[in-house]
Amino acid sequence: MFHLHFGFDAQAVAQVGELVGTLRSVGKPLVYTVHDLRNPHHEVRRDHDAQLDVLVPAADVLVTLTGGAAREVESRWGRWPVVLPHPHVVPLDRMAPRQRAARGFVVGVHAKSVRPSMDPVPVIRALAEVVPGLPGGRLRVDIHRDVFECGGLRHDRAIAGYLRKAGGKGDIDLRVHDCFSDAELWAYLESLDVSVLPYRFGTHSGWLEACHDLGTTVVAPSCGYFAEQRPCLRYAHDESGLDARSLQEAVLEAYWRRPCWQAGARERRRERAAIAAAHRRLYEVLLCRR
Repeated sequence: MFHLHFGFDAQAVAQVGELVGTLRSVGKPLVYTVHDLRNPHHEVRRDHDAQLDVLVPAADVLVTLTGGAAREVESRWGRWPVVLPHPHVVPLDRMAPRQRAARGFVVGVHAKSVRPSMDPVPVIRALAEVVPGLPGGRLRVDIHRDVFECGGLRHDRAIAGYLRKAGGKGDIDLRVHDCFSDAELWAYLESLDVSVLPYRFGTHSGWLEACHDLGTTVVAPSCGYFAEQRPCLRYAHDESGLDARSLQEAVLEAYWRRPCWQAGARERRRERAAIAAAHRRLYEVLLCRR
């Protein structure tokens, strides 16, 4: 049994074809979980589409995370995947009921290393127009050193310049650092009331799942199928651009409503068991066919 999730981003299409051919030659079933229908690390979609054109028709079983993604797979390749949710990301023993702060309202945008799917500056500009003016409102922006610092491998002068200026004016609470450890990431997400995903394309999000584990409200873009994964607020953002007003309205809704969508550890444990059982059934059927 060969179950593929990720890890083929940098492989040539011919290499993906060789993998499929090798599996067939030894009679080994291929299961492919379609996490990404638009690769967040590729500026253009051509290469990933070509890889999918090999993998999706060849897989013995397809799995994906949302009904929307399944419908897209069916429309593009005529195959319907098994739909199984993403399991918890935060360890079960780290999850606890969210304690809401009596005061303050922290909105976070984490630009990370600004992978191609992200367009953080227009998102931050739109938020900076409304969040600081809310009673207790604070806009926290995090970015990795490799983008912000001049010697960084992915240094972006325009992004760094804007963030430095916005931070100096007090429009944003700017934090520059290397990648968080897991423990630092959980603490960071818990410090936020809202996490805004600054994506212009993509499909699904493990970040969103971690927020759901910890009770941090997510404002997700309209691209992809993020909003189908877990309860969240939405704004209009895709490769055609950002609707700043829809983003501002979503954050204002979060401010006034203070929704709390959080998974419990018991719920997530049951879900994980069900996901594992579903995978076992898939594997058993494929092995019996073999």
